[in-house]
Amino acid sequence: MKTVFIDGKEGTTGLRIFERLENYKDIKVVSLPEETRKDPAARKEMLNSCDIAFLCLPDAAAKESVSLVENENVVVIDTSTAHRCNDNFAYGFPELSESHLEKIRNSNRIAVPGCHASGFISLVAPLVACGVLDKDVLLTCHSLTGYSGGGKKMIADYEDPQREVKYNAPRQYGLTQEHKHIPEMVKISGITNAPVFCPIVADYYSGMLVTVPLFASQLKCGIEEIKNIYRETYKIGLVKFTEEMANGAFLDSNTFSGNDTMEVSVYGNEERIILAARYDNLGKGASGAAVECLNIKLNNEWDYHLNV
Repeated sequence: MKTVFIDGKEGTTGLRIFERLENYKDIKVVSLPEETRKDPAARKEMLNSCDIAFLCLPDAAAKESVSLVENENVVVIDTSTAHRCNDNFAYGFPELSESHLEKIRNSNRIAVPGCHASGFISLVAPLVACGVLDKDVLLTCHSLTGYSGGGKKMIADYEDPQREVKYNAPRQYGLTQEHKHIPEMVKISGITNAPVFCPIVADYYSGMLVTVPLFASQLKCGIEEIKNIYRETYKIGLVKFTEEMANGAFLDSNTFSGNDTMEVSVYGNEERIILAARYDNLGKGASGAAVECLNIKLNNEWDYHLNV
């Protein structure tokens, strides 16, 4: 029986992880009483006595929790942005390559990918790795997400019966081009230039659609070759290549709400191409990816107790 401590269980990601762990027979979820939940000494004791610790915290608090862990046998799975570009942490996207999978298996420090970054990386990293997209390529990325990705405050704002009219329409943000997911998008994809990143939040609870538009001249192959690269890359795990995921002339962004898998696809023609990834910002983009990493550490099937 493994003990699991969710540091930050009260947040959206923590609650979703807790829900996924309820049916595990080989896991016991442990927690702190409400009065000691933020007590550093109590947290330190819990972090060092559990087998697996999920960190569902803001970046600064996640770094603090990692600094409190002195027991080298504790597996830390961090869902924050804090350690995604840290080489001492395995990057929790096992489908990208065998080396990513092996590092997760062999590491006790794992950083769960960001929601927007997951889609961009799933589309760009395989093409860079195969050499059909140059590392110094200049890219644009659009990401359409449900409001749950903004956490409790944004959820409350959107679900307030007296909400402001601005919440009725899609809203673009990250306008300063300093979104916190950009560094991992660059590092894990293997590119040298940050993309122009255009995240958009819309009036639906969860689901995400990430697209990367390309001119054919930016690639060293055609559409069919790109499809074959995705087919070969995503043979196992929660990411799959799909020949056609558009609903007629439209590609819906909330189709995978409540699901932990991801689909990637390719659209366009021989001049202009759109790479697309569709998934749930709370699933493969957050808690689903975190529990996927847990399953790997436990030698379970990757989709064990996930919504697939």
